[in-house]
Amino acid sequence: MSFLAAIVKPLAYVSLPLILARQIAVSNSPGRYYARVVVYVSTLMTVASCSIVAAAGMSIVGHASDVNHLVARVFYHLISRALDLEVVIEGEENLQSRPAVLMANHQSMLDIFVVGRLMPKRTSMTSKRSLQFTPLGPFMAMSGAIFIDRGNNARAVRSLEAAGEKMKATRTSLWMFPEGTRHMSREPTMLPLKKGGFHLAINAGFPILPIVTENYWHLYRKGVFESGVIKVRVLPAIPTTGLTPADVGPLSTRVRDVMLEALREISPKAPSEFSSNATASYLQEEKVREPAEPVANLLLPTSPVPNTLTKKSSSSSIASSAASSAVRNTNSSENGTETEEDEGMVLVAGHNEGLFYSSWDGGRYS
Repeated sequence: MSFLAAIVKPLAYVSLPLILARQIAVSNSPGRYYARVVVYVSTLMTVASCSIVAAAGMSIVGHASDVNHLVARVFYHLISRALDLEVVIEGEENLQSRPAVLMANHQSMLDIFVVGRLMPKRTSMTSKRSLQFTPLGPFMAMSGAIFIDRGNNARAVRSLEAAGEKMKATRTSLWMFPEGTRHMSREPTMLPLKKGGFHLAINAGFPILPIVTENYWHLYRKGVFESGVIKVRVLPAIPTTGLTPADVGPLSTRVRDVMLEALREISPKAPSEFSSNATASYLQEEKVREPAEPVANLLLPTSPVPNTLTKKSSSSSIASSAASSAVRNTNSSENGTETEEDEGMVLVAGHNEGLFYSSWDGGRYS
């Protein structure tokens, strides 16, 4: 009994703050938003931490390729139950168009939840090299991650070439957020798309598979985090066969146009009083032209959660810190500006294998 007590008591003390946060999260109290953010971020960090043990165990029994898929699905189901959220997919049959470069619009950290529901099986990840030496490093290495040294252009090019060769050899797919940063507004809009993914798709001869998540402003924004259903539409694949680098511009415009059309179709209508401002903002975005950038920066921005994991603190204090950071950065992100948390991931997803959400920071698509 004393042995059991020694195990149960620490778990009870650690879980008490999360249980309390869960109760506040399902209530209508003023702290509901913050409590739900704490639950979301804490669950994300807990699943990420446990994935290290899962990767080690499954590697021993010869199922290392399945751990990524397991981690993503576990996170989706935990958040779905804890926060009463659900992702409904339209056009899921189009996910069978693989290998492909999967491109999705990017609104907030809630997109991690969407990725957990949608990503195909079997994945390895591309991440910045510095994460190899964080607590996530062992898991990432065991799951076949490709580490990018963004501080050295030559090594970055070799890493990207290796990733491309791996995609071809194993017939894997690539998931990315081509906007390069999060963008939220009352009316469904998108930022101009970065060009790195289009160059990769053309060079590899892979089709582009647009994935559109509805504008969930009504569910999540600064001060608001509600339960509900998030609609996602997977569009038919757009072929790149026969295209050259000279076609990158028209191709990116075409992809953005079809994604924006779908986004407006599946999203709730914005309140009329906001329409004129949102439309003006959209027209301004249409005029934006992105400068060319080095190959070493053909990467997406990401979430700071892995960096947070390196701190040696209690789970509750880590959760509170990460949640407060997420809340502080939300306002800037809603306006499309890049914040420390405006990070993303590149995921290499293969046929009939597993998945993991790889995070790394700082880069942009050229």
